[in-house]
Amino acid sequence: MKRTSTRLADGREILYFDADDGAARAVVPDPRPLDASADSCEVRRDPLLGDAVVIASHRQGRTYHPPVDACPLCPSTEGRASEVPAPDYDVVVFENRFPSLAGDNGRCEVICFTPDHRTSFAELDEERAALVLAAWTDRTAELGARAGVRQVYCFENRGAEIGVTLAHPHGQIYAFPFITPRTTRMLATVAAHRARTGANLFDEVLAAERAEGTRIVLEGEHWSAFVPYAARWPYEVHLYPHRRTADLTTLDDAARAEFPGLYLELLRRFDRLFAAAAPTPYVSAWHQAPVAGEGRADFALHLELFTVRRTADKLKYLAGTESGMEAYMNDVRPEDAAARLREVASR
Repeated sequence: MKRTSTRLADGREILYFDADDGAARAVVPDPRPLDASADSCEVRRDPLLGDAVVIASHRQGRTYHPPVDACPLCPSTEGRASEVPAPDYDVVVFENRFPSLAGDNGRCEVICFTPDHRTSFAELDEERAALVLAAWTDRTAELGARAGVRQVYCFENRGAEIGVTLAHPHGQIYAFPFITPRTTRMLATVAAHRARTGANLFDEVLAAERAEGTRIVLEGEHWSAFVPYAARWPYEVHLYPHRRTADLTTLDDAARAEFPGLYLELLRRFDRLFAAAAPTPYVSAWHQAPVAGEGRADFALHLELFTVRRTADKLKYLAGTESGMEAYMNDVRPEDAAARLREVASR
């Protein structure tokens, strides 16, 4: 892999990741007359729950469902300059023009998986998926080393049903100045289990799913994917490396090599769930340990993938119990979801 860093017209960083480490990447200047990037993000703390909440009012003006010929994530062409000045790329990462977090309050980056606007992650080949994994790892290491950053979160939202406003295949990378509420709850549960039993709860969950088997979706030599016992979403899969590790930077070479093929198969199965309504909208989220501090050694890197679609013509909306009280009600039995995801395996 070759990484090339440069700047956009308003000072934001952009990084090109090329699969060929000997590739000659010509740095193309950004010709747009952009003002210096500005933001008004603020982190506030909920006094009752203790959760951090980000206030980012400037994001009201962000780009919203542009036509294909005005996509800001496609490579630039003659007469049309985008967020990516180069005429082509393999994988590219750049600071978000409309960030939720910036300056002392962290950083938000966009990662484009391919220059092809009309494809998806599931349609990438294994070499490109491996390059995306390398880019995620690079950003986790670099952002995690920044002063004030507590946790790095790599994720992809796909589909208008999820709320995506740009159709180009892309994800985001957030460097949080706080540990996210979901991770905070995981850490507390894992710490309590360690104090009570002396064992690691992540290890026990993975071992139990592999031994019981009914919720396993697919399994490799170094990874297992399963529908969790208490899944919140109609179709939800958790993907764990067999060797527990805190984050992407410490993932071993064997697991790193196996991941692309296994992850692509998982995404393709999601698209086959509702063939008449493909592509399936989803959220794909890497859960990583905080960059430092108590609890990091016991945390297990894993990916959580879920869709808001429950049938070909029905979506799972968060009802009052879920959005108001965080008490989830799932319409699909986890064991049935796992069986269906096994049925749609590649032949």
